[in-house]
Amino acid sequence: MRDIVGIPCLFMRGGTSRGPYFLASDLPADIPTRDRVLLAVMGSPDLRQIDGLGGADTTTSKVAIVSKSTRPGVDLDYLFAQVDIAKPIVDTSPSCGNMLSGVLPFAIERGLIAPAHGETRAMIFNVNTEARIEAIVQTPGGTIIYDGDTAIAGVPGTAAPIVLNFMDVVGSVSGKMLPTGHVRENIQGVDVTLIDVAMPMMLVRAADLGLDGTEGKPGIDGNKALMARIESIRREAGVRMGFGDVSDKVIPKVGILSAPRDGGTLTSRYLTPKALHAAHAVTGAVCVATACALEGSIAHEVSTKSAENPRTIWIEHPSGQVDVRLQTTGHGAGMDVVAGTLRTARPIMRGEVLVPRRVLG
Repeated sequence: MRDIVGIPCLFMRGGTSRGPYFLASDLPADIPTRDRVLLAVMGSPDLRQIDGLGGADTTTSKVAIVSKSTRPGVDLDYLFAQVDIAKPIVDTSPSCGNMLSGVLPFAIERGLIAPAHGETRAMIFNVNTEARIEAIVQTPGGTIIYDGDTAIAGVPGTAAPIVLNFMDVVGSVSGKMLPTGHVRENIQGVDVTLIDVAMPMMLVRAADLGLDGTEGKPGIDGNKALMARIESIRREAGVRMGFGDVSDKVIPKVGILSAPRDGGTLTSRYLTPKALHAAHAVTGAVCVATACALEGSIAHEVSTKSAENPRTIWIEHPSGQVDVRLQTTGHGAGMDVVAGTLRTARPIMRGEVLVPRRVLG
């Protein structure tokens, strides 16, 4: 196969997402070449991604790139890449907390981290957002396990728990919790909160979009006029947040919020941003949870209030609920945050992914 090149990878489910995990050293160092390789790996641009590993959905068109870190106090570097389905775009501006849950298991499988007896902890540096995340996995007898009793909404069955503790998450891209300096503002007649914690987001009341907040994909993705309106507002939000033209970017993401129905803290419909997430992104959950503690925000308005610190924020989403254990110090835009959540992951396939040699240039 002279015209085909094999690249080692481990295909994994991480949280409610899945995709190939690579060692950084197995990919081209040159970014344009690397991106051509990742597009070929996933089969983009093509709505079916029929010629690659992508699953024709934003949650299954993701890539994790991992390396041993040389940073003080950090074990692993993690770069996330969102591969566009319909366009030849590889976006490394956001992060993905679901794919993050597979980083430490991948590192153990590939020999970057030696497992301890009982449980293994590692500090991960998110290259996208320059944030640190502590990951904890179960390694009884010095061997990582994937079977367990932990269930997460959006994934069938149960698996071994993976704890993620997010630090340095305020101002993940913009450098500020509130990039515009306002807790709430109005865009095209709609009140929004523009907030950047773990993931830059535009938060909006479901009612202001003519929704009750419990809609699924048919009621949101299938409503073309609604999606066009949301995208127009999101593009203006991107400009105000300092991101420029975001028409080809996945940030800011969109959270459509309403009151809880099933005993949670609030209800969220998370857009990725041009489709409804089947469950909820972890980084988006951290952002929404933080906004619940930010007085005056859309999330604070629609949520059940809690004065506890730390507190657990339960976010209701289309597949169930996701919990964020939130600890805050300070108030308002100067608030600092440490957020923890529980995920699961497992390897699906190991080997080589084959790409055309021509993409290497």
